[in-house]
Amino acid sequence: MTAFAFSLLGADLLALPSGALLWPAQRLLVVSDLHFGKSLRLARRGGALLPPWEVSETLSRLEADLEAQAPRQVIALGDTFDDLEAETELDEADRLRLTRLAAGRDWIWIAGNHDPGPLLLPGRHLSEARLGPLTFRHIAQPGAAGEISGHFHPKGRLAGRWRPCFLIDSVRVILPAYGAYTGGLACSAPELRVLFQPSALAVLTGARALPAPMASVGR
Repeated sequence: MTAFAFSLLGADLLALPSGALLWPAQRLLVVSDLHFGKSLRLARRGGALLPPWEVSETLSRLEADLEAQAPRQVIALGDTFDDLEAETELDEADRLRLTRLAAGRDWIWIAGNHDPGPLLLPGRHLSEARLGPLTFRHIAQPGAAGEISGHFHPKGRLAGRWRPCFLIDSVRVILPAYGAYTGGLACSAPELRVLFQPSALAVLTGARALPAPMASVGR
């Protein structure tokens, strides 16, 4: 099995190698921080020039997960677009591709700090969502329980290589950034350490989801 299975407040979940989270009993797929339009935003502001296919690469990964898992619900945990202008700059072919992916599914866009949620795409737009014992929001709140969030783009290093990772303990999960070119924050960063129990796991993405103690892969 390439996914990592774990339980959060009685909900049996799978951390997928792609960086998506699956709740099989609810047929729910969760992704975070797609950051569509990052290369255009950097070019627009005179920053580093990145290859302009990050949207296509991210959509291809999402299509593969949707085909493999056949969810009836999808939650995107915020920062779907890299800034407020990126949604209007989205190529029409990519917009149609996203529309086709959302068709027939209950698709929820959670508001992020980079964007308020993609208002031009099909689906529901919420500040946060609750399903059973779990709450889905963009930024983790200290003291929350049963929380699934994104925002921080956590990454861990194993055998000298940095990889995006899930961070998991008994009360919360933070997802890695799902989008291409998103970068990341080392899971040893104080902003992340303060949110997690000492026994927390980092589950690194890649060919398979690989669990390791959070404290061992942050540097």
